[in-house]
Amino acid sequence: MSASSLRIALVGNPNSGKTALFNQLTGSNQKVANYAGVTVERKEGIYHAANGSSIHILDLPGAYSLEATSPDEAVTRDVLRGQYRGEAEPDVLVCVADATNLRLHLRFVLELIALGRPMVLALNMMDTARKHGIRIDTQALSKELGIPVVETVAISKDGAKALVDKLNSPDWTGRQVSEELTLEERHQRVRSLMATVVSYDKTATTLDDRLDALFLHPVLGLGVLAVLMFFIFQAVFSWAEPAMDAITDGISVFGAWATSPLPQDSALFSLLNDGIFAGLGNVLVFLPQILILFFFILVLEESGYLPRAAYLLDRMMFRAGLTGRAFIPLLSSFACAIPGIMATRTISDPRDRLTTILVAPLMTCSARLPVYTLLIAAFIPQQTVAGTFNLQGIVLFCLYFAGILSALLVAYVMKWLRRDKREHALLMELPAYRLPHLRDLAFGLLQRAKIFLKRVGGIIFSLTVLLWVLCTFPGAPEGATGPAIDYSFAGVIGHWLAYVFEPVGFNWQICIALVPGMAAREVAVSALGTVYAMSGSEDMIANQLGQVIAQTWSLPTALALLAWYVFAPQCISTLAVIRRETNSWKVMGFALVYLFALAYLAAMATYQLAEWLL
Repeated sequence: MSASSLRIALVGNPNSGKTALFNQLTGSNQKVANYAGVTVERKEGIYHAANGSSIHILDLPGAYSLEATSPDEAVTRDVLRGQYRGEAEPDVLVCVADATNLRLHLRFVLELIALGRPMVLALNMMDTARKHGIRIDTQALSKELGIPVVETVAISKDGAKALVDKLNSPDWTGRQVSEELTLEERHQRVRSLMATVVSYDKTATTLDDRLDALFLHPVLGLGVLAVLMFFIFQAVFSWAEPAMDAITDGISVFGAWATSPLPQDSALFSLLNDGIFAGLGNVLVFLPQILILFFFILVLEESGYLPRAAYLLDRMMFRAGLTGRAFIPLLSSFACAIPGIMATRTISDPRDRLTTILVAPLMTCSARLPVYTLLIAAFIPQQTVAGTFNLQGIVLFCLYFAGILSALLVAYVMKWLRRDKREHALLMELPAYRLPHLRDLAFGLLQRAKIFLKRVGGIIFSLTVLLWVLCTFPGAPEGATGPAIDYSFAGVIGHWLAYVFEPVGFNWQICIALVPGMAAREVAVSALGTVYAMSGSEDMIANQLGQVIAQTWSLPTALALLAWYVFAPQCISTLAVIRRETNSWKVMGFALVYLFALAYLAAMATYQLAEWLL
């Protein structure tokens, strides 16, 4: 079998470094999509060898066993057995195993060998294993298993050289022959292998042990987690400011240049100036903050800290009707609720999985960040507290904490209402600590930036143009004294909705922005920019949106809108994923109704209380 025709499948337990190895082999030559008919992510890339040949590499979802307990594991099982529709059967399996936790991974290795396919075992994180005093005789392990065994360090530049050399070798012929073992026989075989090929330096003091003594401490560990989260939200405001100013200035200069040849009373000038640049510009400016937030999430994930945070929070989440395993999907929802909801597939218990799905939209996703930042910058003074902390960052931290607290309270109510009172213990692997690799962080940030810009260029652009049309037509009648937007379709809708939202303190401009915001939360910012650009005075149009709303809104209104966005499910895509993951219109409808009810009640209580106090 020639290397150029090889189709390789990377497979292994979660947290084995499989994706890091995939990124190193394929670089930018990779495509990410979903498997047909399911929401399981599919990654495929091409490795270009030095001799000019190309190897197709498929990164399969992480799995602990071929006896699937989740959709991810079911897809991996079916692809490996050649039973998944539309997916070609892999020629060679590359099983990636964490050398620092070989006992756990060997059980899966034995299952894969029993498939009878050509296979190589990549022992990843070998550098970390040696630092921990773990010695693995790879030659003996290869002889015992009957398959090639290579050492890899996925985060190192040349860490995959041994694997690449093996993939380029011409000896992929035939199938391995192996007897399928029972579960007890596999356990016995693993114990025998560990005794034969692995030795430990008992005197080695590992950094992992010292770090775990701190991070997993029931009191100090929670303190460290709180400090980490607080630091992240301080950084979101402080670090992003120069880049945001640069984007604002760039859009202003480009907008002036693009509209300068056009008559200011023309429809095209209004579309570009009042619609596109006023709308999209107010969303693009938040890209630096979103990338900073996602950078920290990636660092925590790549370092191995996230599973420990899940373990640390298990007791608290257990009392609320969740498990520590829900922590990672909920943390993923800080970036976007959609991958967070999809990540609940790792929760095997259907009841716990459903609860996590229903509370995931309460996590403060990055789409809320533009709204929060706009309102905080407009109404919260930029000053320091205790000589060190940014007051705006403190408010942002409180909003994120409000989302977390709300999710726990909602989960507790669901636990109290459900009939099944059984509880489930948390069983999960704690991977070795490792330094995040800049390449993998760069891939993650680039992917997030592409998603955001795709939304800006697709959904947000389309809705901004549509909103401009609604705000422009029909024009004002003869003798009209108010702004033309008051007589437009959008103005009529906004004034009608204002009666519904009067107890909440929302004006008609906010009501207009909430409607297209159903497609994506951040559209509300571009919608406000378009509405105010078309309804304000010349001085108001010249100002930035934050200055405009600071002049025209009351503080209670701003606080009520912040409270609204803590709860409101203003994202059709999130609702669609809830429907797809649960296969239930009833569950999706329940999520829509309860989130909107919470949003309205929270906003009304905030507005009325603020009016009374102020």
